[in-house]
Amino acid sequence: MSFLSKLLHRRVKTTDAELEEFRALLTVPDSFEEGFNVTSLLGTLFVALIMVPGALYMELVAGAGLGGAAQWVTVLLFVEVAKRANAKLSRAQLFILFYMAGMVMATNVWNTPLFTQFLVRSDAAVATGVAADIPVWVAPKNLDTLPRTFLSKAWLPFIGLMLFREIMGRLNSAILGYGLFRLTSDIEQLPFPMAPVGAQGIVAIAEQVEGSVKAAGASVRWRMFCVGCGIGMIFGLVYMALPTITGALFGKPLMAFQIPFADFTPYTQSFLPATATGLSFDLGNIILGMVLPFWSMVGSFVGLIFTFVLNPILYTLGMMPTWEQGDTTVRTLFANNVDFYFSFQIGISLAIAFFGIWVALKTLRRGKRDKVEHDHAERILRLSKMRGHIPVPLVFATYAISCVLYILVCGWLIDWHPGVMFVLFFFAFIYTPLISYVTARLEGLAGQVIEIPFITEISFILSGYTGVRIWFIPIPKSNYGVQVVSYKQAELLGCKFGSIWKAQLILFPIIIVSSLLFSSFIWSLAEIPSAVYPFTEQIWDLTAKNTCLIYSSTIGEYSQFKEALSWGRFLAGLGSAGALMGVLGWFGAPTMLFFGVVRGLGQTAPHSVIPNFIGALIGKFYFERKFGREWRKMIPVVSSGFFVGTGLVSILSVGIVFLCKAVSTAAY
Repeated sequence: MSFLSKLLHRRVKTTDAELEEFRALLTVPDSFEEGFNVTSLLGTLFVALIMVPGALYMELVAGAGLGGAAQWVTVLLFVEVAKRANAKLSRAQLFILFYMAGMVMATNVWNTPLFTQFLVRSDAAVATGVAADIPVWVAPKNLDTLPRTFLSKAWLPFIGLMLFREIMGRLNSAILGYGLFRLTSDIEQLPFPMAPVGAQGIVAIAEQVEGSVKAAGASVRWRMFCVGCGIGMIFGLVYMALPTITGALFGKPLMAFQIPFADFTPYTQSFLPATATGLSFDLGNIILGMVLPFWSMVGSFVGLIFTFVLNPILYTLGMMPTWEQGDTTVRTLFANNVDFYFSFQIGISLAIAFFGIWVALKTLRRGKRDKVEHDHAERILRLSKMRGHIPVPLVFATYAISCVLYILVCGWLIDWHPGVMFVLFFFAFIYTPLISYVTARLEGLAGQVIEIPFITEISFILSGYTGVRIWFIPIPKSNYGVQVVSYKQAELLGCKFGSIWKAQLILFPIIIVSSLLFSSFIWSLAEIPSAVYPFTEQIWDLTAKNTCLIYSSTIGEYSQFKEALSWGRFLAGLGSAGALMGVLGWFGAPTMLFFGVVRGLGQTAPHSVIPNFIGALIGKFYFERKFGREWRKMIPVVSSGFFVGTGLVSILSVGIVFLCKAVSTAAY
């Protein structure tokens, strides 16, 4: 056995009390039931017909949608209707209602033709030469002479590709997401710390219609949920409602706290060059710090300190030439990614993936020799039959077939360019499975998602393709690891997985129809961008310039993205992460600290990390001492209530904005 293997073997055998603590937050029930029914479908139609147009309009006006607020509003509305009708909604039914509402609300401006119709006609597209090479399956020619509607023959090619993306994306999300869940939850037995947050909120609401409150008196869980909701509403009034409403009434928002964060980078550049600094005042970050594993937050903070030390050194050595004095946080992060962290983070991600694969194989081999593991395998087999099961060969076959279809469609659209075909195979069979698995593990361990920046841009540039068609093809690149949390929540709430698969199938036409209908209707009201939609008028031109700058890199002009990929920095990231894994493993460091620090090796922005760390300290050294082990069960419920409260205030603010806009634009 090699030295590294000995180190990893020692780490795997170390008992981690914090992992066990998170596994015990909610136990898997003994029975599972169907969650998809007529009520769930009606709730989804409600969201699609009422919430989607408001979310699209709010994005165009203010640059922010309704987010998860619409999900909780939908659930609470149907709970109140059920209570008055003396009907019952089970936990499984409430979860599917919440899940389906979230899928519908994922529809945003970027998933519709609204931005595309502007991009192809923008000054930036014309100036960079992008407009001349845009094919008809992206947008019709001579848009200015056509009726302002997406429901016409001219837009059919775009709609066809949109349908293809939705079908393939949802199929892979459901099937591959299930396979990743089986690997990370059933085999590796990861705790998924964020899964109980949403699940505890559903449980608290379900108690109001299941009759458990009457049987047990006042529900502690429901009280915790209401406390969190009250805190969220108070904070939301100050943080969200105040700037939103004052901006609508007076034209300039009044903010008690800087949104989205206070940028200190220009003020700290003298002693922290090439280092992003700042602070987010969103109370939700502190709440999340209490919810997430303590050692994970400590690890993230250590990663932040690592960034504060490393970046000035790299800048002094001349390895960050893109950064300039006076750059803001956004420009600093962008410059540092291009100069160093892009390749470095790829190496870190591969190290995490290799370690996860090694642990999974080690667990499987140990399971063949260990009776306890054998008993666990038998229990998982029985559990799979109750909750719903997809055979492993079918998971692989479905993903392989979808990837082949992706490659065939894309190859036809770009005339089978050899370099692009290689890139498509790389995304389909290497990058997507890799990043999905890494994300699934991070979700299972620390409730975090990882993405490698600019991987698409670099790959397209290195393909050798000339033209802009490549930027619009439906490539087989996605991160399906985020889906594992939904499966874990469904398991904790006793919901059959078949309900999720039915929801995916039923929702597909609803999402397509609602997004096309309402985006076409909104476009018909006024030109986009225009003064009617202030956010688009201020931001979309800059977005188009940045987008076309990247697109023009395949026309033949120089692009800084070509310089971002470095084998040296890639190997440095891989070696650094591997070495850190060995050192922490040798000392038996907690698993959460282990992955928090390793992930922190990549560039860490302080704006949310610092509030997360503060929340973790408050939770660990004050509330946990005051309430004991029950605190770990209380805070997920409080957190769910907090985000419900802020969501309700957000929806109220949106309604007031709509009312003001309607009054101000009325003709008299």
